[in-house]
Amino acid sequence: MAVSRRSFLGAGAAAMWGGAMAAAAASPARPGLIFSAPLTHEPHEAPQAVERQGAQQPPLQQPAAQAVAAREGAAGNPGEEGAAPRASPDAIRCLDYGLSFVCGTASFNCVRFWVESRTTLFDQAAGTARVFCQCASCKSENTFAEKDLFIEDNYDFLPILGDGQWLIFRRPARISPTYRQVRSEAQMWGAMNLRLREASPVTVLKTWEQIRDATAAGLPLVSQTKIACADTGLHAVIECPVKTMNISLDKQMYQVDTGPVALPDLTRRYDPPIESLRLAFIAFNCSQFADFVVEQPTPVVEDGQEKCQIYHYSGPFSLPAENVLLAVG
Repeated sequence: MAVSRRSFLGAGAAAMWGGAMAAAAASPARPGLIFSAPLTHEPHEAPQAVERQGAQQPPLQQPAAQAVAAREGAAGNPGEEGAAPRASPDAIRCLDYGLSFVCGTASFNCVRFWVESRTTLFDQAAGTARVFCQCASCKSENTFAEKDLFIEDNYDFLPILGDGQWLIFRRPARISPTYRQVRSEAQMWGAMNLRLREASPVTVLKTWEQIRDATAAGLPLVSQTKIACADTGLHAVIECPVKTMNISLDKQMYQVDTGPVALPDLTRRYDPPIESLRLAFIAFNCSQFADFVVEQPTPVVEDGQEKCQIYHYSGPFSLPAENVLLAVG
């Protein structure tokens, strides 16, 4: 049964929540960045001879929505059949995270990565907006081998693309000097093609009832979180699909819990700016703040003694923020 986006509370929502919806009691609204070696060739990457195939991209210096449009068009690939119509300049925008990818051009591996979140870093003094696409993780592999496709000493592999550069995270079972490294597009998979699609239609969810009913209707949800640092004049917007949405009918509250996202440290300027990013999970249940846990070396303690350190999401902290929830469809 189709559920109208104009009236999220329909048969689907009623079936999900049932009589508990009428019994839910009202709840008062909740009032409202610190971050505690040369690399040998691996199957994911290009041999050194491939470095000449790509060209580093210039910094993105347009407003956030235009920065994406500059490489792919405002609503998808220019001229592509089935692309959504262009939205008005004032319309709220977000990516369609089911249809957004970045694609390599190197002949040894025209790899395609799914875009899992997007962070736009704004520098008020410089008048710049830099867009970073955080891609989904995979495992270290012997690409195109005849057998033994996964590397024995395996690690998680997660790339972030922006400003013509890659920030590569490799997370093995132990602390590693190659956990994070910055490399140019040319050093990896050649000049990248951004296949980013804007979602359409997009509705801003302004009330708890709208959030509740969009969740029950099974609509894709996207969050946008703005954080800022007054001392540096830097601010950022973190956009991501909401993977887990909690709904309390008793308290009339929602709570987003999702990640990973690319969280920038706004307390100082980094060179290159992509170095400011860390992997984090985000949670919020109102519009005024967001909580984060950052992936970092974390002690494993048993009987009061530190046994070792591993990479783990730890050290939760809270930041003032402006959160917006969107429904797609």
